[in-house]
Amino acid sequence: MIDLQGQVAVVTGGSRGIGRAACRLLASAGADIALGYRLNQQAAEEVLAEIGNLGRKGIAIQGDLSRWKDAQTLVTRAVESLGRLDILVNNHGIWKDGPIESMSEAEWDETLDVNLKGVFLCTQAAVPVMKRLGRGRIINLASTAGQRGEALHSHYAASKGAIIAFTKSLGPELCRHGILVNCVAPGWVGTDMSAEALAGPDRGRILATIPMGRPGTPEEIASGILFFASRLSDYCCGEILNINGGSVLCG
Repeated sequence: MIDLQGQVAVVTGGSRGIGRAACRLLASAGADIALGYRLNQQAAEEVLAEIGNLGRKGIAIQGDLSRWKDAQTLVTRAVESLGRLDILVNNHGIWKDGPIESMSEAEWDETLDVNLKGVFLCTQAAVPVMKRLGRGRIINLASTAGQRGEALHSHYAASKGAIIAFTKSLGPELCRHGILVNCVAPGWVGTDMSAEALAGPDRGRILATIPMGRPGTPEEIASGILFFASRLSDYCCGEILNINGGSVLCG
């Protein structure tokens, strides 16, 4: 039932972590992939090679998705190169420390611009293309931080909580056009973004908050992305899928 043959997926933050795993999994299901990345061209090219080894087409597009022009370019080039756009995975994001008393305005703006404004801009660019097609899937990546908050990372938690509200708003707005908008909310995941924290002195405290006793893998999060990209989620609209090892139990 999971067959994405003939479909095209745009995956932001596709050169690493969850995005890289999502590119591989979507390609293995038959989709061609346009991956967005910001800095690491070598990593992006490695993902393209993995996509090619799966027999699918791929293109890597560099840009800063907090800028309107770069988000528009990502979607335009994906359609020009691969012919259409069926699936948008808004996966890109940053996670930095930010004690409230010392957080600068620039630090707040950077996190909200990348994590939230970038999702808005990519979605705004993709929706007209999907409307013309008469269908589409938009899958946003939130976090447990957006559900329960996260001390010393209030800017990150605020951005992810807003993505949940954004998803719940766009779900009913766009489903009448055949576009389904849903969200995956991971907990702790073993990626380069969280590697320092998971290897540091707080590892025991972090694992103690996860009933399953371990962080997730990028592939486990990507499985939720694949579910929302597939026909298995045809009756899901504005939903939040929690993949967190039991660390946050909410409907």
